[in-house]
Amino acid sequence: MPSTGRLPTLRITEIFHSLQGETSRAGLPTVFVRLTGCPLRCSWCDTEYSFTGGTTRSLDDILAEVASHHCQTVCVTGGEPLSQKNCLPLLTALCDAGYSVSLETSGAIDIAGVDPRVSRIMDLKAPGSGEEARNLLSNIPLLTLRDELKLVLAGEADYEWAKARIAEYGLTERCPVLLAPVQGQLRPADLAAWILRDRLPVRMQVQLHKIIWGNEPGR
Repeated sequence: MPSTGRLPTLRITEIFHSLQGETSRAGLPTVFVRLTGCPLRCSWCDTEYSFTGGTTRSLDDILAEVASHHCQTVCVTGGEPLSQKNCLPLLTALCDAGYSVSLETSGAIDIAGVDPRVSRIMDLKAPGSGEEARNLLSNIPLLTLRDELKLVLAGEADYEWAKARIAEYGLTERCPVLLAPVQGQLRPADLAAWILRDRLPVRMQVQLHKIIWGNEPGR
C-alpha cells in the first residue's frame, strides 16, 4: 500500500529568538520552540499560557521558522514538550540539521526515547511545586554528563528536600545539578547562602530573561 506522505505535526505555542535564561547555556542566543500542553500543574508555573491553544504546524514548517533566525542553538520547551509524541522526531530533525539542541522537560515522562545528541534539562519536582508525586524516578539513571538536572525551590523545606535527594541518588556525580529559587517566594541571597554553607557542588541559577524583560511571554 503506498504511503500517504503525511508529515508529522505538532501543536506550537510560539517560536522565538532570545537569550537563554537558564541552565549552563544561560546568556546564549537561542531559538525557543515552545510546544503546547502539559499534564502537570506546578504551583509556581510561569508558562500557563502554553497549557492550551497553540497552532498545529508541520515539522517542515517548524524547521523553516527555526532556520529563519540564523541561530545554531535551539531549545525545545513547553509546557511539557514530551507530552506530544511528535516531539521526538522534532528533536531528531533539529539534530540532523546541525543544531545544538536542548530539551526542557518536567521529569514526569520517560526520557529514554530522546535522541542521544540532545542535552536533556530535566526537572526534579520539589514538594513546594505540588507535583512531587509525578517525578518519574526511573529517569534518573538515564541522565548523563551531557544532561542537567534542575530543582526549583520555593523555600528552605524544598532546599532540604533537594539536598537529601542529591545525596540519596548521587545526583552531582551523574550530571550537573541546578538549584533555582521561585521568583517572589525564595530570595536568591538565601539560596546562595545555604549552598555555600553546605558546600554543595551544584550550580545556582536565576532566570536571566526575567531580570532583563520581566515576565513578558516570548522572551
